[in-house]
Amino acid sequence: MERVGEHPVPVGPLAVRWLAYELEEQRAGVATRAHLRLENAGTAPWRSRGREGVQLAYHWLDPLGNAIVWDGSRTAFPDVVRPGEVVELESTLVAPRPPGGYRLAFDLVDEFHFWFAEVGSTPLDFPVEVKPRIDERRLAVRVHGPSDPELDAALAAQEEPLVTDDAVAVAHLVAGAIPAPDWSRLMLDAHTEGYAAVGPSIEGESRAERRRLAAWAPGGGRNPRFHEPLLLPSVLEDQGGTETVEDLPAYTGRDGLFEGRAVVRLRSRSGRRTG
Repeated sequence: MERVGEHPVPVGPLAVRWLAYELEEQRAGVATRAHLRLENAGTAPWRSRGREGVQLAYHWLDPLGNAIVWDGSRTAFPDVVRPGEVVELESTLVAPRPPGGYRLAFDLVDEFHFWFAEVGSTPLDFPVEVKPRIDERRLAVRVHGPSDPELDAALAAQEEPLVTDDAVAVAHLVAGAIPAPDWSRLMLDAHTEGYAAVGPSIEGESRAERRRLAAWAPGGGRNPRFHEPLLLPSVLEDQGGTETVEDLPAYTGRDGLFEGRAVVRLRSRSGRRTG
């Protein structure tokens, strides 16, 4: 573990002395474990009461100290920590998006009341470099259904060349789904930024198809809180498979992004139902 140097410790009931920490490599959007050792340097005990009471938490800040993620996940103390006692905790930590340079600040919070920093205690604050979620931009395509010459031509014309081996992400398409030339680049950009799954917007050819797929129509921009399943998704290899929604491959898990700028045109003559 990395030892923490000397830092101000206030006199009073609520004070923390940070002793050491260990952090795993941080990749955008990925959850890891942090290991911390700290001492109750105040005169009042720390008690966690389920999701209330005193908890360990964290903030992600930009290099200027502005909050990017303020309410990091909470970690309760398993037992009462009395004045002068040293405790070690493992905390779940989710790295922010996009990758880049940040500051990570651990602090204690008396839930629904105050952060310890607000009453004079010193957070454990240090710089962290958050890496891209993927190291290599290697996208493969799985076509569900028969071969399609128009789809094959659209894939060959992609801005970001596609691969057949050692892919880090797999995009799921169907015969009759024709992605725009920048589709592969936008899918990989989103994975690099930290998303496990990315779904494009879909432009139906017939009026019935457009009505059926109105929620996925182009023009919606990027939406990480999209309420519908991601259709025709690109999914990182470690995230598992897809389901079927609206007769199309779909991703219904967490950590997804609707990328409205990545447009896939869906031909009506592809054989799926249209109304």
